[in-house]
Amino acid sequence: MSALTLSGLIAASSERLAHAGVAFGHGTQSAFDEAVWLVLWRLGLPLDIDLDEVKEQAVTPEQQAACAALIEERVVTRKPAAYLTQEAWLQGVSFYIDERAIVPRSLIAEVLADGTIDAWLSEQTTRVLDLCTGNGSLAVLAALAWPEVQVTGADISDDALAVAAINVARHDLQARVQLIHSDGLSALPGPFDLILCNPPYVCQASMDALPAEYRAEPELALAGGTDGMDFVRQLFKDAPSRMSEQALLVLEIGNEVDHFIAAFPELEVAWLDTSAGDDQVLLISREALLSF
Repeated sequence: MSALTLSGLIAASSERLAHAGVAFGHGTQSAFDEAVWLVLWRLGLPLDIDLDEVKEQAVTPEQQAACAALIEERVVTRKPAAYLTQEAWLQGVSFYIDERAIVPRSLIAEVLADGTIDAWLSEQTTRVLDLCTGNGSLAVLAALAWPEVQVTGADISDDALAVAAINVARHDLQARVQLIHSDGLSALPGPFDLILCNPPYVCQASMDALPAEYRAEPELALAGGTDGMDFVRQLFKDAPSRMSEQALLVLEIGNEVDHFIAAFPELEVAWLDTSAGDDQVLLISREALLSF
């Protein structure tokens, strides 16, 4: 192989990813950003390094070959890059991830980190549930955001809970984050003061059209039935009995807003602003769930 600089290697890797037509959305939104991630990770360089300072750094033929092999694995397997590196980030916080759980990307992380929902909470908010916790990222972020609360992370998947346990230990939160196997709220008597939930909400038509990268993830964490609202319907029936009097539910429904409104036209909700818009994450009070 001819000599390359780091910037040249990143450019070549980006071109390969773009030409292959891989899909993004698991931590990056472009071929260039994903090439930066994979190349820096394979070379053992900090992912937050200033590229301008190292772009002319030479890479050896061995390093080129190692990066090329990783990029080719990404292309051939269509696995999300996070599965290859076994690391993902939400709001700058690092999490372990593998194929046993969905790659963390919930927009709820934003409203935890920026304090959007803090005004809705009170000193009585001490018991938080992260339902459909997956790799435990939202449970961890909630515990980090509110040092005074106790957090329960629940999921129907034992595989996902095993990954979540790694992340709870990774952030030294075993004393404040409990993980429980539960099908919805069935094993969770509560009461909880705040429920966070990024449920399976992808409608069947969208499931059928998913790129291979998304089909590499556990289907259980994505598929929400014909209109995407199967889990949400049961959640709304069960949640009030598990909520304290002033409790709130923060729910992500992603791109399924039309299906959500069609399914629950009379439900009073507050939509929360996120980087993806103001129609993907919503907040519901216990009172509203009881009255619709």
